[in-house]
Amino acid sequence: MATGMSLTFLGIESSCDDTAAAVVTGDRRILSSVVFGQTALHADFGGVVPEIAARAHAEKLDICVEQALAQAGLRLADLDGIAVTAGPGLIGGVLSGVMLAKGLAAGTGLPLVGVNHLAGHALTPRLTDGVGFPYLMLLVSGGHCQFLRVDGPDDFTRLGGTIDDAPGEAFDKVAKLLGLPQPGGPAVERAARQGDPARFALPRPLLDRPGCDLSFSGLKTAVLRLRDDLVAAQGGLHQGDRADICAAFQRAVAEVLAEKTRRALALAPVPTLAVAGGVAANTALRHALEQVAGQAGARFVAPPLALCTDNGAMIAWAGIEAFAQGRRDGLDLAARPRWPLDRKAAPMLGAGKRGAKA
Repeated sequence: MATGMSLTFLGIESSCDDTAAAVVTGDRRILSSVVFGQTALHADFGGVVPEIAARAHAEKLDICVEQALAQAGLRLADLDGIAVTAGPGLIGGVLSGVMLAKGLAAGTGLPLVGVNHLAGHALTPRLTDGVGFPYLMLLVSGGHCQFLRVDGPDDFTRLGGTIDDAPGEAFDKVAKLLGLPQPGGPAVERAARQGDPARFALPRPLLDRPGCDLSFSGLKTAVLRLRDDLVAAQGGLHQGDRADICAAFQRAVAEVLAEKTRRALALAPVPTLAVAGGVAANTALRHALEQVAGQAGARFVAPPLALCTDNGAMIAWAGIEAFAQGRRDGLDLAARPRWPLDRKAAPMLGAGKRGAKA
């Protein structure tokens, strides 16, 4: 069995609407990365439909793994382990990936490591840039938004997070309100490039309160009211109106995240600020965060755009980090819809029988 930097892992990701597999080595080489998106399958519904997503994962996962191995020029026998997203996420998709990984592990005898999807994002800067501990991570995606001090592969301290909608969710909802296509993040960003961010005044939620917690639900509602007022006043929404609303909304999100990041860096004065998650692909947000990092004297790290959204490489890497610490999972590995990274922190979005949401 290989050890340390010579490890080679297969990573499997299926927590939402991207079916992904990748092969990654312990010396930070991504030998392959395959992602099958589902945008077309969900386009008519204005969001991800869990049942459709789960079915698509079940149909594509084995093909995705085959392609990842072929691109890497490897066989299953050449691997040292299999890492799989075991939560949190849409349970049907998570279960599809976990069952495939269990089957592969049972058939080959390879070690199995269940990975927290959020840890995959949070550890991505170590894969892409070799960032050392500790560092501050802003995890900002369609379903999650939180500030994490990262002190180890399984040592996360949450400094704050969203108390309602995640930024990616807000982008999607705003796009839907304005008749823009899904996924909403790229659509809103494209429209914002043509808009005037100063035309409309939108709120900056929670900036009047101390701490690093965030809220985006009220901002989304403000966009709804602005749209309705414009429609009532002029009988419709013009293309220029859409662009200006998108620009104002995007600026509001970026300014809120920048200020909260400034506060998080004051609470956790670490050498590096990193950002990950799908919303980290937004160039306006990256620019705002880079400025905050520079003002605090911190290095700013943002992964390549292809590694911001869900992918198998981050899961393979998180599996390698966990494996190096002695983590192994059996064939009783459970798929978990909820799985907070900071298990000591109080739930931000409530909890149910299955545990904390975030």
